[in-house]
Amino acid sequence: MLRQIGVEPDAVDPAAVDETPTSGETPRLAAVRLARAKAEAARLRHPDAGVLAADTVVAVGRRILGKAADAAEARRFLALLSGRAHRVLTAVCLIAPDGRSAARLSESRVRFKRLTARDVDTLIESGEWADKAGAYAIQGRAGALVTALSGSYSGVVGLPLYETACVLDGLGFLR
Repeated sequence: MLRQIGVEPDAVDPAAVDETPTSGETPRLAAVRLARAKAEAARLRHPDAGVLAADTVVAVGRRILGKAADAAEARRFLALLSGRAHRVLTAVCLIAPDGRSAARLSESRVRFKRLTARDVDTLIESGEWADKAGAYAIQGRAGALVTALSGSYSGVVGLPLYETACVLDGLGFLR
């Protein structure tokens, strides 16, 4: 996705952090905290590089739907999302080699059609739910279930390009 805005990363090195929300943490704060934690973890391995990280949180009200642990939990998430709107919050955090940092948050609203048992079975059988916030990928089969999207499509995919360009430009990485 970075190539869409003219950026060719030198490396892609995922940072594993505990994505469990803290007590009382709002979805917005969780997304920003996790993006920053991922950037800081990657920076430890690449201290002389600019490090960009992102995290996506799916929220129904204040309830955060993380990555489903198994197919049964994915089914529960999809049942909750069926026929209603939810928010997708994706934060990006950039840490420059000199330690300066910048973060931005993208917030989108997505509405699913009322899901049939067949819709849910198809998503579960596809395996696309695995390792996805809210147990779906809008760029995959779930895209056919979305009746409305307000906000950033790329943010729902997992890297909001506008916000990413803003942090990169703000810290001098775009020319």
